[in-house]
Amino acid sequence: MKIDFHVHITPPDIIKDWKKIAEKEDYFKLLSESPVNKFATADDVVEELESSEIDKAVIFGFAFKDMGLCRYVNDYTAQAIKEYPEKLIGYMVAMPTSRELEKEIDRCRAAGLKGIGELFPQGQGFDIADSKEMSNLANLCIERNLPLIIHTNEPVGHYYAGKTDTTPEKAGAFAQNFPDVKVIFAHWGGGLMFYELMPEIKKQNQNVYYDTAASPLLYNKNIYKAAGDIEVLHKVLFGSDFPLLPMKRYLKEISESGLSQEEQELVCGQNACRLLGL
Repeated sequence: MKIDFHVHITPPDIIKDWKKIAEKEDYFKLLSESPVNKFATADDVVEELESSEIDKAVIFGFAFKDMGLCRYVNDYTAQAIKEYPEKLIGYMVAMPTSRELEKEIDRCRAAGLKGIGELFPQGQGFDIADSKEMSNLANLCIERNLPLIIHTNEPVGHYYAGKTDTTPEKAGAFAQNFPDVKVIFAHWGGGLMFYELMPEIKKQNQNVYYDTAASPLLYNKNIYKAAGDIEVLHKVLFGSDFPLLPMKRYLKEISESGLSQEEQELVCGQNACRLLGL
């Protein structure tokens, strides 16, 4: 089974009127105005899955500051998994510092959503390294056994829309403060995985996973072999960041990376199945 763990969906009316929403949501504006930005509906995602011969996708809406908008895209995600139950697995977005966080999490769980993310720390205005600020979200994830996807990025290299201050240092602090949270740090954790060569980081990161979202734009294909050498391949999740990039582009890189067939199957689906309880 192949599972794409990082796929964005957007309701058709938000796609149509994105500029209106961008007036009030700075981070949404930043990403939406990027020349590489694309939007995808649930139907678009299913079409891409079938074209790429991928079995399932973990989908989520945009993580806004406004909890009302978060609820709206969560409703769209919940509707999508009802329409395509064999293809789509829904995650919810939320504002971690909102007083309505617990209520929204439980509402979304009742609607069939299985995790939280992708959250944008700088875009939504919270700090994952702040244990007090993150304690409510972390405890709710632990109590309800909800995996959490958090946007991270590398602190070096070229600039792009969405390159923020949520670097390996902050991701590592979150993992240290909340070792029992099953957390997926997007975009290879901004490079946090390389620090698992340090015994204390490997120990604290036992529940940390890394997805491959945007990998072709950041690293060459040797990163997959590097993950094997660091002994974190069992925690790497294929994620395309679709519609930013097509899913097939990742599958081609993975197939040419030098990983064995068994290792490719880990990355492309087995690790995801284990985390999702499939």
